[in-house]
Amino acid sequence: MTTEEKSLKQIVEAIIFASEKPISAAEILAALRGAAEAAKENPELTDLANSRENDVVDTVHALSSEYADSGRSFVIRETAAGWQLVTSASFGPWLRQLYPESKPARMSAPALETLAIIAYRQPVTRADIEAVRGVSVDGVMQTLLDRNLVRIAGRADIPGRPLLYETTHFFMEHFGLRGLDELPNAGELRRAAEAVAEHHAAKTADPAPVTDSSTDPVESQNEASSTDQPNQAVLDIPSADIDTLPPVDLGDVLQESPGTSENNPS
Repeated sequence: MTTEEKSLKQIVEAIIFASEKPISAAEILAALRGAAEAAKENPELTDLANSRENDVVDTVHALSSEYADSGRSFVIRETAAGWQLVTSASFGPWLRQLYPESKPARMSAPALETLAIIAYRQPVTRADIEAVRGVSVDGVMQTLLDRNLVRIAGRADIPGRPLLYETTHFFMEHFGLRGLDELPNAGELRRAAEAVAEHHAAKTADPAPVTDSSTDPVESQNEASSTDQPNQAVLDIPSADIDTLPPVDLGDVLQESPGTSENNPS
């Protein structure tokens, strides 16, 4: 196939595939125009350089539909920074075998709680965060800053001019958000928590496996006592792997307009 025969869909697909980071429609258009500028004698490249942003968006949507219809192992994920080709989360068990030595850093429950407060109340001061959590967040804030999940957004116009904090593009990219208005509202979070509780309750309701009569009575007593304990998976919040959590697709759960704007930066 010659250069002249290549379609906009193929070129956009190649650009997204080769990009090491999410790429926006403006960046794709810049690549089309740059190629035309470098090869002015090629009229086909010139025609492609006249593409508009709507053309690029429609092309990306067409590629996404094509991948979904053909059952490909990868998808185009859209974030605040642009589009990126990523493998489907369902293939994680096999892909993790390529990096057995990789040990992702873990985030504690306090770090996740602090991150949630910043996400919903940004821009927010450290004093406001501590007022919600009731404890100092100095160490937690440094962890979030080091991982590029939050950043300093400026200073508040109040006495003392304290620093303001907000989430970063990496935060939205990691959680698969195109904008802060896609953060789930209180009702959606409540339904998600109820679903998790029901899942764990169903697991604990499963009948115990039949054991051999020759089982050590001490072991049997220990096993019986362990089942009498409260469901720690429901009562406790475990730490999470921020680098291995799959992207959060909130599009399917949003059934109404975004929540109040007071949770989002103006």
